[in-house]
Amino acid sequence: MISMVQDLAAEALFVSHLQPSECPSRKAVEEAVTAMILRHGSDGCAATVATEFGDHPEVAVRRMNWVRQELKNVMAPQRSPHYAS
Repeated sequence: MISMVQDLAAEALFVSHLQPSECPSRKAVEEAVTAMILRHGSDGCAATVATEFGDHPEVAVRRMNWVRQELKNVMAPQRSPHYAS
């Protein structure tokens, strides 16, 4: 079940407007994923990804690699700052 959710998030981020050059924040990534799922649904996101892989496979592979890395960063636990007392 978790892998299905991760796959959906990857597809949604893939079809979003975010670009690697923007170095998007965690919040921007989360908002983009949510917006794309609401706009396109799971089937729409998957269809767009499939089209891109068919039309532009080299670019799509690079983008999906970036997407996976971004999601890995977003899903990593956030560290709280340590303050000396």
